Amino acid sequence: MNFTADEQIEWERWRRLKELPKIFQRLAEIEGPEFRRQELLRREYPAELVTLAMLVADLRQRAQGRFELASRLWFDRKSLEQTTTEAIARHKARRFPVGETVVDLCSGAGGDAIALAARGPIVAVDSNPLQLVRLQWNAEVYGVDQKIEFQQGLAETIDISNKWVHIDPDRRPDLLSKGLSGRIQRIEDLAPPLEVLQNIMQQSRGGAIKLSPASNFGGKFPDAEIELISLSGECKEATVWFGELAGEAPFRATILPEGASLAGHPLSVMTRVEPPGRYIFDPDPAVVRSGLVDVMADQLDLWRLDDAEEYLTGSEPTLSPFVQTFEIEQIVSGNERELKAAIRERGYRELEIKCRHVRVDANQLRKKLPLGNGPAGVLFVARIAGKTSHVLARRLSYRSQSAVSKV
Repeated sequence: MNFTADEQIEWERWRRLKELPKIFQRLAEIEGPEFRRQELLRREYPAELVTLAMLVADLRQRAQGRFELASRLWFDRKSLEQTTTEAIARHKARRFPVGETVVDLCSGAGGDAIALAARGPIVAVDSNPLQLVRLQWNAEVYGVDQKIEFQQGLAETIDISNKWVHIDPDRRPDLLSKGLSGRIQRIEDLAPPLEVLQNIMQQSRGGAIKLSPASNFGGKFPDAEIELISLSGECKEATVWFGELAGEAPFRATILPEGASLAGHPLSVMTRVEPPGRYIFDPDPAVVRSGLVDVMADQLDLWRLDDAEEYLTGSEPTLSPFVQTFEIEQIVSGNERELKAAIRERGYRELEIKCRHVRVDANQLRKKLPLGNGPAGVLFVARIAGKTSHVLARRLSYRSQSAVSKV
């Protein structure tokens, strides 16, 4: 690894911490507020190691639920924020050929690299040598470090000709220096830039580009398949599959942990708009972001409430991983007085409020509603045939944690 002077100092701090596993045991044993725990630990260990240990312990706690072995992994704040959750990384890794080498560019903490290494050899590339060190430690935790070649370098300098590639672009350095963080919504703000990503797509055999689901990927990646992936009801990632790994359809929505997947062209079907049936359905965010609401509605025999709404309706309950299902109890006009009267009559003890295209402050609205001691209910604020309406409903389905068959 090639460290700058500052990186060398930081690396020494991390190395010393790794050689002191007992510091984490003591941290877990000491109770009380953070400042008190820190004070007690500093009586036993150097202050700079105590500070770093408390950071790592906090990040490991935040990683619980995302990684099976979170309590043993090594992150800094940025790498935990950006690393791919284990369930999503494993899902993507299954599309790469088993036993063949994959080049993982911008590897970071190794969420994708570790999942890819479980199916075959990989080359993990990152420009930050300290990230590569932490990745190696994490790979050791999962027992796949012998399958990974660690290489320091910039993505645009790596030979990927006729190879399988996975890349997780970072935010441009000039934007990082301004303190900007979070999901990258503009492809133009990525590093490496769009033209480099497009060159990788042309030169390699095939692979995947990891993007934020909120990014402006439309029209940027011709001949690719864009897969929107949701985990436990939240759309987490847009994966651009290219080359030999791209599917025939331009868009795909995948629902995890169920593993259900739906592919198609957003304009291949035009769903009818008709009056509400007995049930109302809320599509998974991955289905909405992929533009496949009409494709899904056609397969499930559902229809739209309005051209401008993604909420669907139907005459029969549909227990599908692609939608949440609710039974309609009453439809009220957009008049707030009529809504209050209906809620008072039904006596809901609590209301889950859902809206997409009608601007509503759910917290303020909830404070105005006269709740009672009856059952829990759901309030949809949506457009029906061009008019804002209130749909009172009863939830029938929750997210399943078991595998299901594809639509």
